[in-house]
Amino acid sequence: MTDEAQTDAAASTAQTEDGTHFETLTESYERLRHSTDSEELSAMARAPLPERSDAAAFSRATSLLEAVAGNQNTSVDDRVYLASTMPFPNILVKLSEDPEPAVRREVAKNVDSKNWLAGRLTKDEDPSVRTAALLNPQTSWKMRLEGAQDPRSTPEALEFLATVGTGAEDKAPSVLASMVRRAVALNPNTPQGIVDQLKQDSEIQVRHAAESR
Repeated sequence: MTDEAQTDAAASTAQTEDGTHFETLTESYERLRHSTDSEELSAMARAPLPERSDAAAFSRATSLLEAVAGNQNTSVDDRVYLASTMPFPNILVKLSEDPEPAVRREVAKNVDSKNWLAGRLTKDEDPSVRTAALLNPQTSWKMRLEGAQDPRSTPEALEFLATVGTGAEDKAPSVLASMVRRAVALNPNTPQGIVDQLKQDSEIQVRHAAESR
């Protein structure tokens, strides 16, 4: 929960000027976190966010979306929607731990995911999540290199990594990109077609690695 939500706990019995009780952020967060009302959760997930100029309303809405994202009574479709559209770290971190691979995969694909979060998802148990994370431009070169070396990496991931610095992301740092391509060439599970492609690589160390297979 955000600092605002924690601070709000002290005001859990807040009232309006006319004495009517209103739901504080903490109360709303906890209610949504445990809600079984899928329609309300869906409405919250899909509701347009307030303008950022209204800082209090915007902060409240994004805090409550964290509760919605972490509630397993929120439909998978709505959690996938949040994972694919939200740029907010607190929500994406929550969804990165979702039990549904489809949700984690959308976090892995989301270019607003921080590099450490995308990197963590390159180690996910589900191959489609790992692949999505390796294709995310936010993923660090260190994690890409480890993905290129990982015998569990999918052909789709290896095909992409075999082209970084040449076809894909042609403005990538040449030394780092060639290290990744060389690792792909040496990966024992790289399909032969990709190895043959790397035998024509512009970098000699990549060609030699491919020819050694």
